[in-house]
Amino acid sequence: MKVSTKGRYAIRLMVDLAQQDRQVYTSLRDMSERQNVSMKYMEQIVSQLSRAELLESVRGPQGGYKLVKPVAAYTVGEILRAAEGDMAPVVCLEGEVNTCERADTCPTLPFWEGLYGVITQYIDSVSLVELVLRSSEYGSESC
Repeated sequence: MKVSTKGRYAIRLMVDLAQQDRQVYTSLRDMSERQNVSMKYMEQIVSQLSRAELLESVRGPQGGYKLVKPVAAYTVGEILRAAEGDMAPVVCLEGEVNTCERADTCPTLPFWEGLYGVITQYIDSVSLVELVLRSSEYGSESC
């Protein structure tokens, strides 16, 4: 499994918003400049995060984006799934039901299920608050 640039930037964007005044909307331009990511790419990311109801947006001169929930209520897992889709390591584990015709006889399926479980458990155990706290340790540098 490899997290794409979009997933990485989505996490950075959410950390950035978490560090802002929660009562004020933050402009896409400001986030784009702070994160050194093009406005066009940021638009794609905020669109996905907004559709997943992780962000609230307002248009206009005082418009922008802000978090919908308290910072502590977000996990890295939900942010990644909003940006990347299902985090399953293999196609047959995507979705609610495994529709692979070989699922009943596949000797590797338990391995993939175990890996998926570990990935899911870990990304859902890390909160946005933890990343915000870590970012203060490293200053303004982003990965």
